[in-house]
Amino acid sequence: MLKYLLKRSGIYLIMIFLTTSAGYFLAVSSLKPAVLEQEKIPRPTPEQVAASFRGLGLDPDKNAWERYVEWLGGIVTRWDWGRSPNGAYVNAEFADRVLVSTRLFIASIILTLIIGVALGVYSAARQYKFQDRVITSYSYLVHILPAPIAYFLVQLGAISINETVGERIFFVTGISTPGIDPGWPAFVDLVAHYAVPTFAMTIFGWAGYQIAQRQYLLDNVNADFVRTARAKGLTRNQAIRKHALRVSFIPVAQSIAFTIPAIFTGGFFAEAIFAWPGIGLWSIQSIGLQDVNVATATLAYGSVIFAIGAILADFATTLVDPRVRVQ
Repeated sequence: MLKYLLKRSGIYLIMIFLTTSAGYFLAVSSLKPAVLEQEKIPRPTPEQVAASFRGLGLDPDKNAWERYVEWLGGIVTRWDWGRSPNGAYVNAEFADRVLVSTRLFIASIILTLIIGVALGVYSAARQYKFQDRVITSYSYLVHILPAPIAYFLVQLGAISINETVGERIFFVTGISTPGIDPGWPAFVDLVAHYAVPTFAMTIFGWAGYQIAQRQYLLDNVNADFVRTARAKGLTRNQAIRKHALRVSFIPVAQSIAFTIPAIFTGGFFAEAIFAWPGIGLWSIQSIGLQDVNVATATLAYGSVIFAIGAILADFATTLVDPRVRVQ
C-alpha cells in the first residue's frame, strides 16, 4: 500500500508541476497587470509602473522565461508564491482564503453525501412508489436548476423569515459580524452566518448523489447474486442492504472522491452570492485583476486537491469492492 501511494504521489507531483508551469506561462502571456495599472487616476507613467512592479517581482520588462525562473526559485527556496499587483503576499492571503472555503463547504459536503446516498437507497427500495416519485422528481428539478438562481432563492427565503419575525435571525451574506464578543455570542453569530449557505448547498447538492445511487442500485437489484441471496431466505430489503448496496456504491464512492475537490475549487458561485471570500471567488477575481501569481497559485491548489481526490477514489474502490486490491 505504501509503495503504491508513493508511486501515485510521484506521478501526480509531476503532473502538478507541469500543469502549474503551463498555467504560469499562460497567465504571464495573457494577464497584463501593468496595463490595468496605467488606467488609474492620476495615471502613473510607464516608468513608475515598471519600477513598482519590479519591486514586487512582477517586472514587465523581463520575458516569460526569466519571470518563471525567478518565480519558481522563490517557491523552491522559500516557499514564496510571490505578490499581487497591490502588494499583498499570496501566501498570507491564500491561507486565509483556504480556511474560509473549508469552513463554508465542510459541513455541506458531509450532509450532501449522507443525505444523497441515503435518499438514493430509500427511493430505489420503493421504486415507482409515491415516495420515490417525489424524491426523484425533486432531484431532477434541482439538478437542472442553475446554482446562482437556487442560492438566490434561498437568500430570499431567509430574508422573508427575518422580515416575518421582525428581527434578523439569519445572515444571508458575510462570515461574521465585526466587533462581536468572543465566546457564546461569537458562536451564535457564526451559526447565524453559516446556516443559510450550508442549507442552500445541501438541499441543492444531494440531488446528483441521489439520482446516481438510485440508478446504480436498481441496476443491481435484479442481478443473479441478489436473486441467489433471496433464494437462500433473505428478504428483498435484506438482500439489497447486504449485497446490492455494496456493489452499487462503488461508482458513487469514486464520484464522491472527485466531487469533493471540485466543490472546494469551484464553489465560487456560493462564495460570490453569500459573500464568503474563499479560494474559488479569489481565483475568478484574480483574472479580472490581472494577477498572475494568484491565478497560478489557485491553479496549483486545484491540481493538488484533484490529485488527492484521485488517490481517495482508488482507496474508496478498494474499501467497497473486495475484488479490487491495490498493487
